[in-house]
Amino acid sequence: MDTRELRFARAMVFAIEEINNSSDLLPGIILGYQILDSCASVPVAVELAFQFANGLQQLYDSKKGCVRSGRVTAIVGESGSTPTISMSRIIGPFDIPQVSHFATCACLSDKTQYPTFFRTIPSDQFQADALAKLVKHFGWTWIGAVRSNSDYGNNGMASFLRAAHKEGICVEYSESFYRTDPQSKIQQVADVIRRSTAVVVVAFTAPGDLMFLLEELTRNPSSPRQWIGSEAWVTDPEVQRFGICAGAIGFAIQQSVIPGFREYIMDLSPAKVSASHLLTEFWEGSFNCKLGKQDDLGNRVCDGTEDLQQLQNPYTDTSQLRITNMVYKAVYAIAHALHSSVCKKINSTIQCDRSIKVEPVQVLDQLKRVNFSRNGYHVSFDANGDPVAFYELINWQRNENGVLEYVTVGHYDDSLSLGQKFTIRRNISWADGGTKAGRTIH
Repeated sequence: MDTRELRFARAMVFAIEEINNSSDLLPGIILGYQILDSCASVPVAVELAFQFANGLQQLYDSKKGCVRSGRVTAIVGESGSTPTISMSRIIGPFDIPQVSHFATCACLSDKTQYPTFFRTIPSDQFQADALAKLVKHFGWTWIGAVRSNSDYGNNGMASFLRAAHKEGICVEYSESFYRTDPQSKIQQVADVIRRSTAVVVVAFTAPGDLMFLLEELTRNPSSPRQWIGSEAWVTDPEVQRFGICAGAIGFAIQQSVIPGFREYIMDLSPAKVSASHLLTEFWEGSFNCKLGKQDDLGNRVCDGTEDLQQLQNPYTDTSQLRITNMVYKAVYAIAHALHSSVCKKINSTIQCDRSIKVEPVQVLDQLKRVNFSRNGYHVSFDANGDPVAFYELINWQRNENGVLEYVTVGHYDDSLSLGQKFTIRRNISWADGGTKAGRTIH
């Protein structure tokens, strides 16, 4: 199980429960939700998109005098660009808005193809330009490039290579691969890196793909390479275990604080866990036990002494909430759009019409207009459904115990004027152990 993705799902529920308890946002309106697992598979994502588009049976609650909508009015997700593209093509004709927290392909900004798509994470077009400026800033003019053979990797790398060419950067090789490729293909890409004269490697990859390449490189390591990372993997805890990436630098989504969230995800009673197939799988996998009665295989029964506080995995790690906040903001964006559709302020009192049957196209129209802040983080969308691009520059540095940590050494703010967008405030630790900021690697 990808427990980081489980944390994203729990962030969605946390935000919805906050909104349902709010007296300012959708007062008297209860938001419902359904969470489905695409298993990072395009065919599964397509099947789920059809389920969302078809909807469920609509019910009218006579006691509460309100409609329980049977139709999905908006979708949060997907995490990957390729499944998001597939979903968007299906739900677009139904005017169902989709707000993604992690699909960054620049192609999704095309409103002629994806008219109902929005995202709280910046488009890769901004990141590609920023990465090219970063490489140029350090004087690297001879680099290698690897990418995921997917919409995310291919589009992101194409944007980067165009930007790099404008900056006068030469590329020794540009290799693509995917996690389901034969091992021989992964070895081939690894050999290209080992034989190359370029010390700097720009990787526009999904973490699930990159880990296969790093495992191969670890088996037969070459001289240290300076890894430049895209936001998908540069703060991924599963990739962080590969020491050969020490000194890596790349752009990441802004680190955030969500008050009460850690307490929420750590508050799991046996009853809560048992009520959810997903949480049950997580619990049993994490503690190597079975909830309920002992099975025929003789597996240990969970006895109640299991302690989440003792777990060290991406679910419990809330030290650097980044994409999690993108999920949180996506839910709030939809809630604000719904609020504008059914609520009005009359004599300083917010009144919402609970009997209105909200159509997805109404939410779609209002999403284009959302403009609010939550926990100090602003949320709005431009004409392409994109937010303002702001990144932290992350460096993988070893602490005094030799453990790799993510250290924020600078920022990139696309809202600032040319020449002020890119700042470095702290020394960077390089792949070869040097620490001088601004140092050139040939």
